Amino acid sequence: MRRRDFITLLGGAAAAWPFAVRAQQPAASLIGALYTGSGTRSPLLEQGLAEAGYVVGRDVAVEYHWVGSEYEQLGSTAADLVRRRVAVIVTAGTDAALAAKSATATIPIVFGLGADPVKLGLVASLNRPGGNLTGVTILSNVLEAKGLQLLHELVPQATVIAALFNPSNRNAELDTPVVQAAADALGLRLLVLNARDRTGIDAAFATAVQQRAGALLVSSDNFFAAATDQFAALEARHHIPAAFDRRGFTVAGGLMSYGANINDQQRQIGIYVGRILKGEKPADLPVVQLTKFEFVVNLKTAKALGIDVPASMQLLADEVIE
Repeated sequence: MRRRDFITLLGGAAAAWPFAVRAQQPAASLIGALYTGSGTRSPLLEQGLAEAGYVVGRDVAVEYHWVGSEYEQLGSTAADLVRRRVAVIVTAGTDAALAAKSATATIPIVFGLGADPVKLGLVASLNRPGGNLTGVTILSNVLEAKGLQLLHELVPQATVIAALFNPSNRNAELDTPVVQAAADALGLRLLVLNARDRTGIDAAFATAVQQRAGALLVSSDNFFAAATDQFAALEARHHIPAAFDRRGFTVAGGLMSYGANINDQQRQIGIYVGRILKGEKPADLPVVQLTKFEFVVNLKTAKALGIDVPASMQLLADEVIE
């Protein structure tokens, strides 16, 4: 049963690096999008732009650059966007925001990330960013701790839980201690695993099986989000219940997901870009903290894994996939 309707953020997982939507506008109306992970375009970003009065292909052009798992390309790509004097740089992922900040102190940057931008040094404060950056944050480490708790409630017999991080993602060093503390509070042993690419994801599942982990928590990462089918297949093959941060994983066959609505993030970014194009300064636009979260459970996957989802958890979920 569906209790809310959500729009898929990015269609397909095939990398398009770089993919550009261009028209014959001057550079002043060109928006450069620098994303970790893979995709083609962001319809929700473009929806936000339209709400602010800018239609892509008519008023502005958006040029997308996806680096997949090759995070080392972020610096050179950001530098190229600066050389071309784009009007605004949009980033998705902590590392993309840091690369853009390193590349320019003048071109406006609107970020979407899962960490605290103040602790990262991206802005002076959430209410008054103070520089050329602003954007939307999710604070994913807190959500991952909650996701671990929900996973534990679904699989209470699992005393060892693996947690998978992407060490190329700056968020990993911020998220790991928070998830570890949550595991300690629940009396669980946390097995920390790392993966930078698809081969690493396969190896992580193999290690989880070898170490007899009873469940797996997948941390928030745009590259991981582009590998939903791989995760679902590995979860089924190895019979390991897995929790993710985005609905797309659960729709693809994952057991559960808990996290912020990424669609809201991209739409808000588009609105902020429109406001900047109209003359507002990033320094004066408060960083938005998303407060809308979604808990999704896949009953079909639960049945295949031999998990009985209590009625209380089904009522708690925003969406139950049957």
